[in-house]
Amino acid sequence: MAALTYKKAGVNIDRADTFLKKIKPLLEKTKRPEVLGKIGGFSGLFMPQLKGVKNPVLVSSTDGVGTKLMLADLMNKYDTVGVDLVAMCVDDVVVVGAEPLFFLDYIACGKLNKEKLYELMKGITKGCQEAGCALIGGETAELPGMYSGDKFDLAGFCVGVVSREKIIDGHLCRKGDKVIGLASSGIHSNGFSLVRKLFSTKELRGKLGKEFLKPTRIYARSILKVMKEVQIKAVAHITGGGFYENIPRVLPGGLSVEIKRGSWTVQPIFRMIQERSQVNEKEMFRTFNMGIGMALILGPRNAQYTLNLFEKIGQKAWIIGEVIEGDRNVSFQD
Repeated sequence: MAALTYKKAGVNIDRADTFLKKIKPLLEKTKRPEVLGKIGGFSGLFMPQLKGVKNPVLVSSTDGVGTKLMLADLMNKYDTVGVDLVAMCVDDVVVVGAEPLFFLDYIACGKLNKEKLYELMKGITKGCQEAGCALIGGETAELPGMYSGDKFDLAGFCVGVVSREKIIDGHLCRKGDKVIGLASSGIHSNGFSLVRKLFSTKELRGKLGKEFLKPTRIYARSILKVMKEVQIKAVAHITGGGFYENIPRVLPGGLSVEIKRGSWTVQPIFRMIQERSQVNEKEMFRTFNMGIGMALILGPRNAQYTLNLFEKIGQKAWIIGEVIEGDRNVSFQD
């Protein structure tokens, strides 16, 4: 009887080693001066340069891309979901004023498809470059007993740093402060379980699929740049839960936010989703970003100046609302 090897059981170590060698040049593109050691070790080494950072606080976030991966499979296009993975983590880190430092990924698959995963890694490294953080390691696991064929799932992990006295936590928010919305690139990475129910496979494999696969916008660098010029009191990343769940997370007690309808451009794709689903406005704003990927709260005197700063760096932004008295709610007014 022939020996039953690990390879025959479905796990090919040689293929994994070859894949690691192939992606090393991609990881090198994200390298920062603080990165120590070589790719492929048991852990990633990062020696932070904390000059100018008083009382440093480490900030971390982990996330995935969810069922958007199923659309990537349908389209056989994997580079954009790698950007999504980075965006979901680094933009959760920047909301407290932290600079993303380094990133790690975890990929679990039934069978290691080098071509597919290489495209994925291209997206991850592109996202890290956009965010200014280093990709210092990760894990790719073949799990044939859990995933069929070359199906896969992925998760990301990011660490950033901020001075304790510069942490943005919303405690400075006051009645009359303005809410600035930063334009999203589209649907980003939330709501895909609904999207897949609303649109046919044929539709998703065409122009609509390309629209839905647009990568999540990475705001980290632009927000950090603007923070050097103006005081931002709170930042909310508009992800799962939309406006209603995310904005209240950064508000202190006794305050709410009133959003003005029609104060920004809502992309046509959201109108199409609403027409197909026939859900009400509240459900749309509770599920999707509706054209706003980040909501920033700042003093009214800084509002227009801040808009100008974002415009100069190519980030579309609008004044979309105001802080009012209330019990940490979000309401809409014409």
